[in-house]
Amino acid sequence: MSARFGQEVGAPWTRLRFHMNVDRVVSAVAPGSGLAFAAVVATRSVAEMRCRHDSSPTATAAMGRLLAASALFGISLAPHEWVTLRISGDGALGTFGADSRLLDDGAIGARAYAAHPLAELPPNALGKADVAGIVGSGTLHVTKSYAIGQPYNGVVPLTTGEIAEDIAFYLANSEQIPSVVALGVLMGPEGVRAAGGVMAQVLPGADPAAVDRLEARARALAAPARSVAEGADAWALLEMLAGDEPLRSRHELGVRFACHCTLERVERALLGLGAETLAEMAASGESTEAFCDFCRERYLIEPSAIARLAGER
Repeated sequence: MSARFGQEVGAPWTRLRFHMNVDRVVSAVAPGSGLAFAAVVATRSVAEMRCRHDSSPTATAAMGRLLAASALFGISLAPHEWVTLRISGDGALGTFGADSRLLDDGAIGARAYAAHPLAELPPNALGKADVAGIVGSGTLHVTKSYAIGQPYNGVVPLTTGEIAEDIAFYLANSEQIPSVVALGVLMGPEGVRAAGGVMAQVLPGADPAAVDRLEARARALAAPARSVAEGADAWALLEMLAGDEPLRSRHELGVRFACHCTLERVERALLGLGAETLAEMAASGESTEAFCDFCRERYLIEPSAIARLAGER
């Protein structure tokens, strides 16, 4: 089953200056047809990601698509579980990734990073953001970490670099779930105008006629980000792909950009250097700086704090 992707418009942009509705990720199943659906509106989350990384329009499109995909995966997470998507490509963006986890307040916390978020390319031959070009060839890595048991790791080669098709390829080949995936980030002069995505999965024993109807709807599906820009919420996106299929087990969660880095985590990481190395760092009289790839937060650890850590070893 093929996958489609949303359209990105490469355009000048400035920092976000307008209000957007709260992000949501939703899911539902059509038990009579054997299909499962999920949809996400991630405009605010992608806008905050872009502001934190000061990412270029094309980098924002690629990173935002992956962040939206992580939120789609995140709708099924339980407490203390998370999913990580990482793309190792040979394009100008370099390695980039996104992850989602269930926060204490029940919302999905999503974040993203890139090795080179300032990288940019001219529009492609269709006048769209050249996501495939900035990603290049490489691999998609998916890690699902559970509260109990070992993490699940899957790796597949990139098929197009457009991300939606690559996610669909992963689901079909690593999890044996034929899927339709559409992802998009729409840019404008004011910054991120809209971001979102949809996913449909064909469950074992699905009705072949329902699968045919799904494929027809997928071919006619409007770009998710464009639909969001025109006012569609997450449920509207889901219903565009679900069509007339009777839906049950509706589920909805909020989504927001959230990072779990803290000074305490940084200090725990420094403890791994060992007492001798920490003592040498403290004796130098220089502060140590740590930097979070996901949220761009900087932590400055003073020599006195490093000496305290050395004493804890």
